[in-house]
Amino acid sequence: MFIRRLGQIPASTPLTCSGGRSCPDVLELADGDFAVIGADITQHADLLDAVGAGCGPGEKMVRIPRALLVRVRSDIPEAA
Repeated sequence: MFIRRLGQIPASTPLTCSGGRSCPDVLELADGDFAVIGADITQHADLLDAVGAGCGPGEKMVRIPRALLVRVRSDIPEAA
């Protein structure tokens, strides 16, 4: 299911979560999609209407730091 973890966590900025695991994170899946680990902010989904988005059944909204997305950007291919 999981192919690889995207980006490298700089040693100077360790990110730790409960259980001693590094997160938030972005993972590539075998089908080419991506999984994101972050803080669950689904309780704010009602605010998505203002930007024309929504959270469907079975979906969660997560927050990831901007630095993480910038760090993994080069690992995400432009096309499948």
